[in-house]
Amino acid sequence: IDGIREPVAGSLLYGNNIISGAVIPSSAAIGIHFYPIWEAASLDEWLYNGGPYELIVLHFLLGVCCYIGREWELSYRLGMRPWISVAFSAPVAAAAAVFLVYPIGQGSFSDGMPLGISGTFNFMLVFQAEHNILMHPFHQLGVAGVFGGSLFSAMHGSLVTSSLIRETTENESANNGYKFGQEEETYNIVAAHGYFGRLIFQYA
Repeated sequence: IDGIREPVAGSLLYGNNIISGAVIPSSAAIGIHFYPIWEAASLDEWLYNGGPYELIVLHFLLGVCCYIGREWELSYRLGMRPWISVAFSAPVAAAAAVFLVYPIGQGSFSDGMPLGISGTFNFMLVFQAEHNILMHPFHQLGVAGVFGGSLFSAMHGSLVTSSLIRETTENESANNGYKFGQEEETYNIVAAHGYFGRLIFQYA
């Protein structure tokens, strides 16, 4: 973030509210250097230069990448296919783009996305002004893919759960009527097809 003389303050102690408060990216003087607490002369200097931003962002990216691995491992051990972890890789890639890839490309973590509401909008406006990203075909495909994936996941999940063949009484969970990997069908494909057809074609 470009400040005037003093660094931009994101702390609530500096008069910010929940909307304007943020963890501000590290100083442009740090550039792309790794800036852990022990590299600063004092804790005050580390805080002044925006050290917490690198700490939070790098740990966050490490955490979500490990979570992808956790999802894949759980799926593998349960005999499932890996598509849950594959789907989660889309938002992870988007986060890595704004928190790691773009700052490296610009040569400074100060160009990363701030961790706050107003900071996010500021990042979006500056990015559009400098790079015209909304007209980039790959960005358009990425947005369509993420939103389209969300839509189809919601449609598929709701359609299947709405047409489950109930094997239990009203007093126990419908989940108790099924075994993982069973050969018998768990939902009525005819009912699902009929519903979906009427949903897409109103008068079919």
